[in-house]
Amino acid sequence: MDENQTTPGMDDATTEAAVLKHVLFLHPTQISFEEVLREIAADPSDFGERDSVECAVRDLGAAGLLRRADDLVLPTLAAVRFDELIG
Repeated sequence: MDENQTTPGMDDATTEAAVLKHVLFLHPTQISFEEVLREIAADPSDFGERDSVECAVRDLGAAGLLRRADDLVLPTLAAVRFDELIG
């Protein structure tokens, strides 16, 4: 594989990292999914980009790093503590 090529798994991990970093950076400010989408996606109206951010939030939730409360996307205590530890 060419060093400039990415796999879907690499793209997913990049989006997850961007979402988590953004939510943690803004913590304790609460941010809605739509706000995350507007700030992470190059074109928030693009279905593929919206789906990518939706999947990132879902997968980070499944991993115990984010949670959704209505439309808010919030870091879990574990994510916040890890962020504090790694600075």
